[in-house]
Amino acid sequence: MNVEKKELKVAALENGTVIDHIPSNQLFKVVSILGLENCPNSITIGNNLVSKKIGRKGIIKVADCFFKEEELNKIALVAPEAQINIIHDYQVTEKYKVSLPDVVHGIIRCNNPKCITNNEPMETIFHVTDKVNIQVKCHYCERSVSKDEIEIC
Repeated sequence: MNVEKKELKVAALENGTVIDHIPSNQLFKVVSILGLENCPNSITIGNNLVSKKIGRKGIIKVADCFFKEEELNKIALVAPEAQINIIHDYQVTEKYKVSLPDVVHGIIRCNNPKCITNNEPMETIFHVTDKVNIQVKCHYCERSVSKDEIEIC
């Protein structure tokens, strides 16, 4: 019996950003945090890919787009093990893991219905109180929110 190994190949990225090692169940939250639904560039998204590190993973390739490091670090809220690869002329020129910033603006919804951010048109601000277990605290009402309770705006 002849068994062929088949692989789906995705075109290599000439220039741009690759976000790898995203947990599959968090992939579309990462898309939302980065606002990729409004990005005019070519985007390749792969989900439920086999990963030796995390079992199943997602990956995002954005052609000709280079994000600011502070933008990419916001995804650490939902994908703390994500790896960023910067590509120039088909070569990885920079590689790093995301790290959670101390303060997160405008991407988390406060789960306190009485919080001013849920009743007035204003940007949310959360202070990161635990970077290991991912816990944040609302700047306005001081409600703590754990990783599992984080709701992306």
